[in-house]
Amino acid sequence: MEYAVAFIEGDGIGPEQASATKVVLAKLEEAQGLSLNLVPVEAGDRALKEHGEVLSKESFDVIRKSDCCLKGPVGQSAFDVIIRLRRDLDLYANIRPAKSLPKVTCIGPPETDLVIVRENTEDLYCGLESADGEKATATRVITRKACRRIAMYAFELARTRRRAVTAIHKSNVLKKTDGLFLLACKEVSESYPDVQYSDMLVDAAAMNLIRNPTAFDVIVTTNMFGDILSDEAAQIVGGLGLVPSGNIGDHFALFEPVHGSAPDIAGRNIANPISLILSAAMMLEWLGREKKDAQASEASRKIHTAVEHSLRSSRVTPDLGGNLSTVEMGNAIAGYIPK
Repeated sequence: MEYAVAFIEGDGIGPEQASATKVVLAKLEEAQGLSLNLVPVEAGDRALKEHGEVLSKESFDVIRKSDCCLKGPVGQSAFDVIIRLRRDLDLYANIRPAKSLPKVTCIGPPETDLVIVRENTEDLYCGLESADGEKATATRVITRKACRRIAMYAFELARTRRRAVTAIHKSNVLKKTDGLFLLACKEVSESYPDVQYSDMLVDAAAMNLIRNPTAFDVIVTTNMFGDILSDEAAQIVGGLGLVPSGNIGDHFALFEPVHGSAPDIAGRNIANPISLILSAAMMLEWLGREKKDAQASEASRKIHTAVEHSLRSSRVTPDLGGNLSTVEMGNAIAGYIPK
């Protein structure tokens, strides 16, 4: 099958990471028989500078008409790009895995393997704020519909893993909003008797992620708590440069690194490309599941295996103790993909 993939290279280190990722995807096309049409889309700081718009209608239409979207990190305009895409495409599930990788220095044990499922459309991130100079107010929006569908996504995901879901909340203080979220999670759990269900206060979860991350399988939580906890989980397994993410709706998905555009090292070709390469692997896994395409699913597995081989052989960028450039590491990973 041929897939149209809207590809936003992004700002800062994004184009360098994109170049490395293209090398890996080209090798997969050769080895796996995939056909990926990477359609360039302009969005972010460069688009604003050159065209006066962060995300034009033309760019949005290209994304919407594609099979999915792969996005590099965007600079100062990141909020305007990703929040609009999440909202307008109803990408309600933000999926952020945190898994230990070979020979990567980290604070978590080597068997750490968890996924944070974050509700992606509401909470304080709705942007409903007001201020009069003396007082500022933010409105938190939590709906039963959004809570139920993110809980269902988490339980379905857990069935493909270790069959355990932990709902993270602060219902002892936020009695109405987090109370509704917790109630919805409990209701959904009753339809999944084969999945172990528990809940935990967010402050206890932050502590236990450090103390015992292997106790978690799938974490489901609200938008802001998920944003914070997923960065903590990334650091547990070695840092933001190693972790991918997906923004997934019922019929469309966007995949991206969770880190920013790192302007301090942009243009030096030393950025670690793993986050975008593994985001491409998540994309292929989603395509395999959504389109029932075994080749895409196998291609995703091959990327993960190739990344692990590159790490074990220390063929890595300077942040991981190696001396490869961004593109050279992409070439190294591609070299571990069998023909």
